[in-house]
Amino acid sequence: MRRLEALGTWIFALVWSTPLLWTVWAAFHEGLATFRGELSAPWMIQNFISALSAAPFGRYYVNTIFLVTFTLVFQLIVATLAAYVFARCTFRGSQVLFYLVLAQLTITPEVLLVENYRTLNRLHLVDTVIGIGLPYIGSAFAIFLLRQAFRSIPKEFEEAAAVEGCSFFGTLWRIYVPLVRPIYVAFGLVSVSHHWNNFLWPLIVTSSIESRPLTVGLAIFALSNENGAQWGVVSAATLIIVAPLLVGFLIFQRQFIQSFVHTGIK
Repeated sequence: MRRLEALGTWIFALVWSTPLLWTVWAAFHEGLATFRGELSAPWMIQNFISALSAAPFGRYYVNTIFLVTFTLVFQLIVATLAAYVFARCTFRGSQVLFYLVLAQLTITPEVLLVENYRTLNRLHLVDTVIGIGLPYIGSAFAIFLLRQAFRSIPKEFEEAAAVEGCSFFGTLWRIYVPLVRPIYVAFGLVSVSHHWNNFLWPLIVTSSIESRPLTVGLAIFALSNENGAQWGVVSAATLIIVAPLLVGFLIFQRQFIQSFVHTGIK
C-alpha cells in the first residue's frame, strides 16, 4: 500500500512539474530543437540575453519588489491592530463588525474591480505601484488568522505586562507579536506569492513601464510581434520572473511547511 502511495505521489509530482520542466528546457534551447524534442541539442543562454535586452525586466523587478513589500507591511500593521481589537476588546457590535470583515472572504476581487478603479481615480493613484497594492491592505484573511492566534494567548501575559508598565503598543509588540511569529511567516508567504503573481488588477490599473509589475510586463512581452513566436525567449523571460519564488521555496520549504502546519492551513 505504501509503495502504491509513493508511486502515486511521484506520478502526481511529475505531472504537476511537467510545464515547469518544459519551460526550463525551452529557455535553454533553440526554438525548433524544443518542439522536436532533440535531447542532444546544445544548451544556450542566448534566450535570456534576448529577453533582458528586449524588455525592461529590471524596472519590472523593482516595481514588483516594492509592490509586495509595501502591501505586506501595511497588511500586517492593519491586521495586527484589528485582530488585537477583535480578540481582546469587548464593545457593542464587535461581533457584527468581525462578521462583516469575514464577509470579505466571500467576495472575489474581480467583483470590486470597477469600484476600486473609480476610488483610485479619485485619489489620483491610477497607474502607480501604490495604487496596485492599496485595495489589498485590509486583508480579512490576515485579520482572521491573527485574531484566532491572539485569542489563544493567555490573558495573564497581558496583565503581567501591564503590571510592569507596558503600554498598549508595548504589550502588542513584546508579548503578542513574538508569540505568533509563525502566523506572520505563513501569511507573509501567502501574500508575497499572491501579489507577485497577481495579473488582472495590475493589468487594469497600470499603463506605463514605470508602474507595471513583472506579470503584466511578461504578458506584453510575450504578445509583442517580435517575440510571439519565439517560445525560447518567452520561456526564458518566464523563468526570470518565477526564479525568486522558486528558489525561495526550494531553500525554505521546511519553514514553509512548518508555518502552515502551525497555523492549521491546509
